[in-house]
Amino acid sequence: MDIFLTFDYELFFGSVTGSPEKCILHPTEKLLELASKHQTPMVFFIDVGYLIALEKQMDEFPILQADYQKVVQQIKDIVAAKSDVQLHIHPHWEKSYYDGQKWIMVTKGHYKLSDFSQDEVLDIVRRYKSKLDEISGRKSIAFRAGGWCIEPFEILEKIFMELGIKFDTSVFPGGHFESGEYDFDFRGVPTKNPYTFQKTTLQEDANGFFKEYAIGSYRYSPLFYWKLYILGRLNPKDHKSVGDGFAMSQPGRKKQVLTNFTWNHASTDGFYATKMKTITNIALRKKEENLVFIGHPKGCTLFAFKELDQFLSEFKDRCHFQTFHSIQ
Repeated sequence: MDIFLTFDYELFFGSVTGSPEKCILHPTEKLLELASKHQTPMVFFIDVGYLIALEKQMDEFPILQADYQKVVQQIKDIVAAKSDVQLHIHPHWEKSYYDGQKWIMVTKGHYKLSDFSQDEVLDIVRRYKSKLDEISGRKSIAFRAGGWCIEPFEILEKIFMELGIKFDTSVFPGGHFESGEYDFDFRGVPTKNPYTFQKTTLQEDANGFFKEYAIGSYRYSPLFYWKLYILGRLNPKDHKSVGDGFAMSQPGRKKQVLTNFTWNHASTDGFYATKMKTITNIALRKKEENLVFIGHPKGCTLFAFKELDQFLSEFKDRCHFQTFHSIQ
């Protein structure tokens, strides 16, 4: 079975975005150390809008120029280490700005690509992909939508074909959510992984140009989330995220997971990492072809780094760890 360890390389998008050092640079360096130790490549989905926002204002604020240079160098280091960088788009960076002290996140009405006009979407995708390809020195061929908001895919179909983006990994089966800023519903997506599609990621199309490598999913119990929240309070040293920012508000989410069984993604973040072995063994028993894990450098914890280290020790000889460039 092929395993893809994927990480969304980004800041937080709440009232405090956090620093690039703690949210991106330092935890990614630790992840790359684990990748080197176990010879298991990883995939980093780069939030390119952040780089474009840095570039836009770095003549005015020298600190942004320093941040830009550090992040660009790490992206080059990722490629040199034989891991992978691919395209991740949070289009609210088109409206967000640095006020001299902090980033002002303008997410309302601008969080997902479908909040923009068709012409704006085409321009964003072209510019963001061009910037990533320029930095990495290779053509990006895979995509992950910010906030899972890949639908409606019809606004992306033609531009992705034009630019050679043929893999998507934004879907996780069974997942659904709705908030003030975004929503998604992946209940009823194909169980086959990968599957081809054309006009929508929600339906298989045997003749489609694109392939969906769906993120693994798992039915988490309320007990899991009670443990997650309690450990975070009792032992913050091990269970607090290394990132120093705050996530966007998700009204009603905490109550939902503490009182109901819920489908959520297979993740390397924090306490979720305890389920990696279970999810992988289930996939192996079912003889699945692929398994995709999602994580975030900003969402790593000291506990999660240890869990990931143990996971790689156990499965590096039983599974193949892949990147999207290695399967094209």
